Formats: sequence, C-alpha cells, structure tokens
Amino acid sequence: MVTGAGSGINRAIALRFAEEGAAVVVADVDPGGAEETRSQVRAAGGRAEVARVDVRRRDEIDAMVKTALDRFGKIDILVNGAGVESLMPFLDLEEAEWNRVLAVNLTGAFLCGQAVAREMVRAGRGGKILNIASVNAVVSLPNQAHYVSSKGGLLMLTKAMAIELAPHGINVNAIGPGAVETPLTAKSFSDPARREFLRSRIPLNRFGQPRDIANAAVFLASEESSFVTGTILFVDGGRLIS
Repeated sequence: MVTGAGSGINRAIALRFAEEGAAVVVADVDPGGAEETRSQVRAAGGRAEVARVDVRRRDEIDAMVKTALDRFGKIDILVNGAGVESLMPFLDLEEAEWNRVLAVNLTGAFLCGQAVAREMVRAGRGGKILNIASVNAVVSLPNQAHYVSSKGGLLMLTKAMAIELAPHGINVNAIGPGAVETPLTAKSFSDPARREFLRSRIPLNRFGQPRDIANAAVFLASEESSFVTGTILFVDGGRLIS
C-alpha cells in the first residue's frame, strides 16, 4: 500500500514494488493520478488496485484498508508517502497553511500507520512500514517552517512506532530524500537561483530522481533489511555531508 502514489516519488515506489512482484494498492487523493499509476503497473504486467484517500480522514483510511484486504487478502507493506509542500516566510505563515501541511505530512502518516499496523498485528505476520520524510527532517531552509516541522515530527514518529511495533515483528523506518525532481518540488525548483543553490549543495552534482528513492524503498521493504528498524535512510547525493 502506497499513499500519494498518483505521482512523483510514490508512483516510482509503486512501480518498483510491482517490478518485484508485489500487488500494489495505489492510494491518492487524486483519482486521475492514481488511475494513471495503476495503468502503468498493469501495463508492466503487475497487479494494482486504486483507493481514493484523503489521509486526513480516518473514514477514508479505513475504506482504503478494506479495499486492500478485499482485493488482496493482506497488507505486508505500507509506504506513507502522501505529502504537501509550500514556501511561505515564517512571519507571514498562516495558521491554516501550518495546519494543512502538518495534517497531511504528519497526522496522515500517524492515522495510516495506526490503521495498517492494527491490521498487521491482528494478522500476526509482521510487516514493514516506511515513512517518506526528507533531509529537512534534520536541516532547515528559509520559508519552510511548517514543512520542516512536519518532517522532523515524522522522524520521531518513525522511532516511536518502531519501538512499540517491534514486538509484533513490524519494522518501521523512514527514507529522507534530498533534492528530487518531482511535480511536488517543481515550484521550488522553478527559480533558477534557488535551483542552482540547491544543486551546488549536492556532492554528486545532480538532483535525485524518483527511482533513486524507490530503490531504497525496495531495500527497506525486503527481508534484506530485517534487522533495520527505527532509522532514517538518507538518499540525498551526499547533501548532509556537504
């Protein structure tokens, strides 16, 4: 199950999981984007089902879980990828925008994680939960107080979930993408000066691509990472060492 799978990083994760033989629930608030992802999965010979979900709404999350169980019988992996981003100076940041970003990026991961983890515990087979965080969980940039707060909170939520779910055989980890070219980041990359500033901070001298993050997700969702939990894997081209 991949939330936010209608585009960008999370679409790439859904496609990579399908390449590995997984049946994928493509969950997104945008039905059109989700349908396109499902079409791409099926065109590649994979299995996929669409679930329209606003991760701020518990009733829609419950319906998403039901869709997965009705269609595939179980949930082995959850990727909490649904997210929003905006740029706004701290002194001008409106409460409504603060609440919107925190509700999707942090509360949404809590609600989805809780609903799926309850099903994993009930089934007794363990599982993997991945939260898509950011390098901005540990470093900040101007005009992103709301976004970095949501991602920093998501990092600590990952650790809290990992501690409590470990006895049930559920691994919980996060991925911290650096600067990745997606529809979500298109606006922040549109200014040439900002784009060059961001690129100059990356030792590998390129922006990431969605598949870079998807490859890391495959590792954290696989048996090869069975002794990894409560950590954040940064996929950032070396951004945090520069």
